[in-house]
Amino acid sequence: MKILILNWRDIKNPSSGGAEILTHEIAKRFVKWGHHVIQFSSQYPGCKEKEMIDGVEVIRKGNPDARRLFNSVHFLAFWYYLRKFKENVDIVIDEVHGIPFFTPWYVKEKKIILICEVAGNLWREIFGLFYGFIGLAIEKFYLRFMYKKLPYLTISNSTRDALVKNGVKDTDITVLPMGVSLPEKLSTFKKENSPTLAFLGRYSRYKGIEDAMLALKEVSKKYPKAKLWIVGRGDAGYRNKLVALSKRLEVHKQIFFFDFVSEEKKFELLARSWILIHPSMAEGWGLNVIEANVVGTPAIGYNTGGLKDSIRHMETGLLTEENTPECLSREVLRLMIDKPLYKRLSRNAVKWSKKFNWEETAREAWKVIEKVYGEKN
Repeated sequence: MKILILNWRDIKNPSSGGAEILTHEIAKRFVKWGHHVIQFSSQYPGCKEKEMIDGVEVIRKGNPDARRLFNSVHFLAFWYYLRKFKENVDIVIDEVHGIPFFTPWYVKEKKIILICEVAGNLWREIFGLFYGFIGLAIEKFYLRFMYKKLPYLTISNSTRDALVKNGVKDTDITVLPMGVSLPEKLSTFKKENSPTLAFLGRYSRYKGIEDAMLALKEVSKKYPKAKLWIVGRGDAGYRNKLVALSKRLEVHKQIFFFDFVSEEKKFELLARSWILIHPSMAEGWGLNVIEANVVGTPAIGYNTGGLKDSIRHMETGLLTEENTPECLSREVLRLMIDKPLYKRLSRNAVKWSKKFNWEETAREAWKVIEKVYGEKN
């Protein structure tokens, strides 16, 4: 079978995240099972226009921002489909990140929608009133009308519930079990001597890094040697704003930016840290939570969609009563002080992490393809 995946970013994109890991882990297993997978995604500085990654044929065109119109990956996917893919693929996976690829308007082949989260009010939080209103209107339109009768793949019960609330039938939605990627050698490390918090994710305002800094400020009142490791990549301009904020808060000597690190280094930092903090406004799941759990590090997160699925409150980690830096710092202090609770959450986190396997994720996704197309693997 020939499968076309339309996604705004590929696994090598500097701004890629959990959704891109999910997509690639599924795609490379489809290839392993004997299928031809093509992923059409946006370009980024220094990228190759075409590349084979783990057997997946990656084609890069355009900008991930739909506001670039005719130079956006969304428009160029349409143009490239008409020229190259029409009647030359068997099934199309339309991966939605806020703005979909509008495949029902032009793709004749069978279609499946992969969506990790419903943005909702996040549109206005990130893009302001004007673009936020447009984005929210587009999201409601395609969910309630254009994509209503298509099969959906998603990654958490929270996103499924949000889809149902927006008019998608529950019977059209398949929640995929998530996996976790581990380095070839997973070494053991001791925890840091001083209280150490870790944030792992993209440099993006909605990820809550500013709240993490504010929480550190509060924690420092009781633990002056507390520190925060920020591990990730993304917008360099926003990173500079974070550095400036850390200086205004007078916690810059306690905050360390690791930027992008290798998989081995990432798991080392997660293992050495005491707690992963995840004050995100919204998530589809929370892959970094499971990565931290692998090495026995519990997570404290805001009680938002996705995180309330990946963090099992009072079992593998903690969720805040309110999504504020004050509540976040209180939960951090609680876990630092209550040693028996910390040890219990740490043990349970390791057990919880063993449930996740990309092979099962791909198998469940393939069942949906079988149902849609009738192809047996």
